[in-house]
Amino acid sequence: MTKIAIHRSDNSFSSRWIAYCDRKGIPYKIVNCYATDIIQQVADCDALMWHHNHMISKDILFAKGLLFALEQSGKVVYPDFKTAWHFDDKVGQKYLLESIAAPLVNSYVFYDKTSALQWIGDTTFPKVFKLRGGAGSANVKLAKSQSEAIHLTRKAFGKGFSQNDSIGNLKERIRLFRLGKTSFWDVAKGFIRLVYPTRFEKIAGREKGYVYFQDFIPDNSFDIRVIVIDNKAFAIKRMVRKNDFRASGSGNILYEKENFDEQTIRLAFDLNKKIQGQSVAFDFVFENEKPKVVEISYGFLKEGYDSCVGFWDEGMNWHEGRFDSCEWMVDLVIKQISELNETGR
Repeated sequence: MTKIAIHRSDNSFSSRWIAYCDRKGIPYKIVNCYATDIIQQVADCDALMWHHNHMISKDILFAKGLLFALEQSGKVVYPDFKTAWHFDDKVGQKYLLESIAAPLVNSYVFYDKTSALQWIGDTTFPKVFKLRGGAGSANVKLAKSQSEAIHLTRKAFGKGFSQNDSIGNLKERIRLFRLGKTSFWDVAKGFIRLVYPTRFEKIAGREKGYVYFQDFIPDNSFDIRVIVIDNKAFAIKRMVRKNDFRASGSGNILYEKENFDEQTIRLAFDLNKKIQGQSVAFDFVFENEKPKVVEISYGFLKEGYDSCVGFWDEGMNWHEGRFDSCEWMVDLVIKQISELNETGR
């Protein structure tokens, strides 16, 4: 009988995976992926599911390596290699999306200062500056002029950037507090982080040795995120922050079906057929009313999608009603186990 190993962690998909397995009578086993004997722990299981986090230093150190090793051994894993190798790596995503001819917002990466400065001297502004990692618009800045881009580039090839923008983080906490979406204590922690770095910052070190820019697409008051899981898609519309250009992490979300055009949903399905991800979240902005990909991710904050009012199947049929996409992940893993068993592994 199929048995799934699940790594349980806070603020992850795991609580919903476990609840679904309990409700459906699906055999599972709680494991500790941080333990040195994790390979032995999962020996009697057909799959491992681990919602690893880009902001947990231990996860960054080895999560992908463990999952991909188990996948190579013949087990089903979530997320698998095609789903997660590019997770929290915007530079890797650039190469992937360009290689499959996706309508990516024009993106530029340089690995030496001379080439970067030469490009800056020839290009137009504004441009969007990004570090490889970060979610919710973290580590994203608008370089409004050539001089700002030069400053960022010199820093990128000099002392580099902290993985955590403590000043930007504090400003965001204050913004959310003013909107009534976070607590005073959360703001206070933002001030503390100005002086005391997080464990994640200490271990991850500074980001340096490259510089990454994207074209700035003007006149976008929102972006559209479409998530595809097991031939089903759902979407949210994220409005940009006040006096800002960023939508991701704004907390101002619209869910009604009329906010989404079928062209964008179809594009997400088509792109994932090439990527072959178990779950992929596509972030789109629009240029001349045509969707363009900004970046992708396998994971997302599950609570932000509980208010979705329905989903599309790959035939573009609309299914009205609430759903839990975390359950689809378990179903997909079970289906992949069955397929492996049929082929004799």
